[in-house]
Amino acid sequence: MKSFRTYLSVTALALAVGLAGCSAAGTTSTGTSITGATSNSTTSGSSGTAEAVSLDTLSADTHYDADDLTWDAASEVAVTLADGASAVTSDSSSAVKVDGDTVTISAAGTYRLSGSLTDGQVVVAAGEEDVVRIILDGADVTSSTGSPFVVQSANEAIVFLAEGTSNALADAASYTDQGDDAPNAALYSMADLTIAGSGSLTVDGNYNDGISAKDGLVLAAGNVTVDAKDDGIVGKDYAVLLDGAYQVTAGDDGFKSDNEEDEGRGWVLINGGTLNVSAGDDGIKAFNTLSIAAGTATVKESEEGLEAQHIVISGGTASVTSNDDGVNASGGSTGTTSQGGMGGGMGGGGGEMAAGDYTVEISGGSLTINSQGDGLDSNGSATITGGTVVVNGPTNDGNGALDVNGELVVNGGTVAAAGSSGMAVTPGTSSAQSGVQLTFGSALPAGTTIQLADASGAVVGTFVTSKQAASLVYSSAAITAGEEYTVYTGGTAKVTAGLGEGTLDGAQEQGTVTAGEYTAARGPGGR
Repeated sequence: MKSFRTYLSVTALALAVGLAGCSAAGTTSTGTSITGATSNSTTSGSSGTAEAVSLDTLSADTHYDADDLTWDAASEVAVTLADGASAVTSDSSSAVKVDGDTVTISAAGTYRLSGSLTDGQVVVAAGEEDVVRIILDGADVTSSTGSPFVVQSANEAIVFLAEGTSNALADAASYTDQGDDAPNAALYSMADLTIAGSGSLTVDGNYNDGISAKDGLVLAAGNVTVDAKDDGIVGKDYAVLLDGAYQVTAGDDGFKSDNEEDEGRGWVLINGGTLNVSAGDDGIKAFNTLSIAAGTATVKESEEGLEAQHIVISGGTASVTSNDDGVNASGGSTGTTSQGGMGGGMGGGGGEMAAGDYTVEISGGSLTINSQGDGLDSNGSATITGGTVVVNGPTNDGNGALDVNGELVVNGGTVAAAGSSGMAVTPGTSSAQSGVQLTFGSALPAGTTIQLADASGAVVGTFVTSKQAASLVYSSAAITAGEEYTVYTGGTAKVTAGLGEGTLDGAQEQGTVTAGEYTAARGPGGR
């Protein structure tokens, strides 16, 4: 498998327009074969319209193949789960064994599970080349001793949620098997894992993780709710969201890939669907690269919202709330800085710590950050060429709305970063697009409308603070380097995520600023 960083460079043109969400669906209600469908819809972002990209591109870097969601309904093996009375029908191969309340599947094929086990387990122990498809059709499995659903061996396991059904998996609060390679999640797979289908699944990870795949993980569809004591959803080699609605509540990290040993692994891609995360630690995390190309990712609660060595946003909508950094390019395998170091100096560079091999690259989509620590933080460099970036950063001077150890390069898009003024970072000298820096004598309260007008009196920027702010860095294509702009507070505003359009009716003039002149101590009207 190629590294995802290589994939990103090889398909740079595709990612520049964004990867649209790809949905896979199927039904066996008619008894005919099931066909996985690939969406060819477009996704609108703040930088324009993102084109759908063929799944062939994604398939080259993952185990996912839409053909795996195609099968002949007549070949299904029906398994009815019942305490002490689980039964198997139409299984001429004897691939399903029932031992008490443990149901074991040992061969490739399609198996439809319905019914419930109040203290049991479903085990997949198939061959290394076998593709095992499990249809959950109103299945509810709980275990009092360990994991209720374990894929011990297979080439790929597919968990397909039947249309119109509700399914549930719940594990024990403590596991009998405490070995190094023992399962540690309510849905646990040692093989590549795909979750698809339009039904719903509730996963209660009472012991450790909710869903954990020790190879790759692709979430192709489904309405899935995960509540986990530790990590919510983990794909070791990679974790990909293509479509569906995933709600994650986790005591530690929410959605992540954590392979630190194998080169090119440990990456996350959000390529469609919706992901909502409330996490005790990181919301969405990758060891290597975290990419958002389409869909909607919302981190409602976290210590750090998005974290990876390389963070790439080319489309979609991301919203992050964090107790510490909102977006944090750090960690990973290389670099010369420690995690969470102090930011770059004025003008986007020259910080107190050297820049390492960490990057934030934003070329499209919409990113909104509400952080108590640094807003957009890179222990290396950050580049913005498109999209919309709104940062509602810290109110304390020990952190900044923008914190970049290397250079912050702004060549396009719209950036509005509000927060404290003590550690303000601004676009670097290599930036092709200009901007302004506003530093106020006293912090403005939440809900304050800040507007910029050019020499003709036309409003070129409108921003509404979501919390107290003492500074604002604003950059857009409407700002011309060297031109003077008048700063107003008040007036009327119609905004989305703080940015939008306004008028100066009733506004109060605060002074002037010159585009491209960035100085931390400088405020409106300063000379």
